[in-house]
Amino acid sequence: MKPEIHPNYQKVVYMDINSGFKFLSGSVKGSSETIEWEDGNTYPLIKMETTSDTHPFYTGRQKFADKGGRADRFMQKYNMKQDN
Repeated sequence: MKPEIHPNYQKVVYMDINSGFKFLSGSVKGSSETIEWEDGNTYPLIKMETTSDTHPFYTGRQKFADKGGRADRFMQKYNMKQDN
């Protein structure tokens, strides 16, 4: 590989901001925030809104139950009755 043309690949800690779940992985993305990991080393911290810990595909839980379509939600929001 040619020097000076590839991004810096390093270990980083990803943290789910909704659940607090953390995992260590490799990435070329960096961060100004750092965290001390279980092995005693300090790694860059990347905060994420959704990870496998909170995503419905992986957890099997839906965040929002069946709420109807857009028109139904609009009618309910403004207390309107739908004509048939």
